[in-house]
Amino acid sequence: MPETSGGRALNGRVALVTGASRGIGAAVARRFAAESAQVILVARTQGALEELDDEIRRAGGKATLVPLDLRDFDRIDGMGAALNERFGRLDILACCAGTLGTLSPVGHIDPKAWQEVIDVNLTANYRLIRSLDPLLRASESGRAIFVTCAAARDFQPYWGAYAASKAGLESLVRLYAGEVRQTALKVNLIDPGPVKTKLRLTAFPAENRDRLKSPEAVTGIFVELAAADCQRNGQIIIL
Repeated sequence: MPETSGGRALNGRVALVTGASRGIGAAVARRFAAESAQVILVARTQGALEELDDEIRRAGGKATLVPLDLRDFDRIDGMGAALNERFGRLDILACCAGTLGTLSPVGHIDPKAWQEVIDVNLTANYRLIRSLDPLLRASESGRAIFVTCAAARDFQPYWGAYAASKAGLESLVRLYAGEVRQTALKVNLIDPGPVKTKLRLTAFPAENRDRLKSPEAVTGIFVELAAADCQRNGQIIIL
């Protein structure tokens, strides 16, 4: 798929994207809207969400804004109820939010920093599944997509909290995929590789960013996995 496209691959589908204010999440939200999905934008930063909403609407798309800190688990529960009342279903869940935390020896990780990484990268995704699974099952072709990283499998020293959170996410999502195997719901993970994002810059400040993929360059696989005819399930797609 090309980096950008305007089509109807997701026409009429309701898609919720976390981490939608920047990076991969924002690029996926724009791409989903360009493919005629009704997008629900979830992120902490309301101003950035409003800017993205303006951009999507100028392009003829539709968006609903949900300013939300994913560590507010009670509000995630409330979001499921609100979406059920408004839409009665959820066709696509794209979980793109993530945080790096601090790179340091495991024994030196501050407990609060550890908890934030685990909460955002792992527990929030569990709570989203818990809240939104009934809505995904209510869709004729529910699709759930999660973003992982090679750190989950490479065991690089000093990446303790982030690597543990992503390894946990991979296990959680693949277990979930097995549990829904006999339903219409399909659940997968994407490892986008090195992408030009703020998180990547924080981890590798001296890296030549001109060599990195743009967030827009990885959106094609999200569209493929979000499509009603996608039959993949329980996979980690590495770009």
